[in-house]
Amino acid sequence: MIRRFAAAAAATLLTAAAPVMAQEHDHAAHAAQSAPAMPTADHGHAHANFVSGRFHVRVDGPDHPIGDVILIPGLSSSPHVFDRITDSLKDRYRVHRLHVQGFAGAEPMDNASGPVAAPVAEDVARYIAEQGLNKPAVIGHSMGGTIGMMLAARHPDSVGKLMVVDMVPFMGAMFGGPGATPASVTPMADQIYTGMTAGPEEGYRAQAAASVTGMINTESERAGPLRDAARSDRAVSSTAFRELIVTDLTPELAHITAPTTVLYVKFNDPRMTDAMVDGIYGAAFRNLPGATLKRIDDSAHFIMLDQPARFETEVNAFLD
Repeated sequence: MIRRFAAAAAATLLTAAAPVMAQEHDHAAHAAQSAPAMPTADHGHAHANFVSGRFHVRVDGPDHPIGDVILIPGLSSSPHVFDRITDSLKDRYRVHRLHVQGFAGAEPMDNASGPVAAPVAEDVARYIAEQGLNKPAVIGHSMGGTIGMMLAARHPDSVGKLMVVDMVPFMGAMFGGPGATPASVTPMADQIYTGMTAGPEEGYRAQAAASVTGMINTESERAGPLRDAARSDRAVSSTAFRELIVTDLTPELAHITAPTTVLYVKFNDPRMTDAMVDGIYGAAFRNLPGATLKRIDDSAHFIMLDQPARFETEVNAFLD
């Protein structure tokens, strides 16, 4: 069962498989300096007064919010995947959308070498402390879910609530089966990394289109994520994907004290039944027995794009 899961999930999660195209500075300059938290004329949102080489932050919301929500996009994604939910929350909550350096046109900066997810999680903890946020809710999609789990497990006092959107604690199990360990899947992760970094650009570009198609059922919603992937730094995305494969957070789940909700979808594989998918996620989060697991039907990986109304309903229920 896990091996069938691997075939579907690997295609779904290979968001990084896109060529490096023209690198735009986008919002990267805001991460290189201490920018005032005030709306900019061209975007209408604020940039947090926070210096990091790992990410920069867009902030939307009222002067006196009822709480703070941190949104973390996935591999090679931009904050734009959360545009709709931001619009629905920003009249009540202060919404902090991360833009990870190296993804979607942002310069790689400190993510140019070495791990990505783990250092980003550490800097999110620092962001929460320096901004004086009181136990914010954290919502992470895909790799963002991994970062959210790292944050909540390693800094449990920093997170008020956690939502993981279509991600498991150990992606390596998708490739190595039930007995997989980080060590056992490392050779495969290295092979995938080599293919992603050394393969021809034409093949890399073709895989991007195939991946986005598999990750989003709604054809009209594919252009943005495909553009984000195409504007992502190939080395950063490849390194981050390898890191996800060899990172097993299963033993750390027990350290998470924040109420946790996990949204997930049925894999794009006709052989996978609802019960099989439910079983996989139940087993994956066995070390976090208090977690609420919810399958979202009629959606691919980007639930917020395929099922925006359902996603908004689930987020509001999670925040209440």
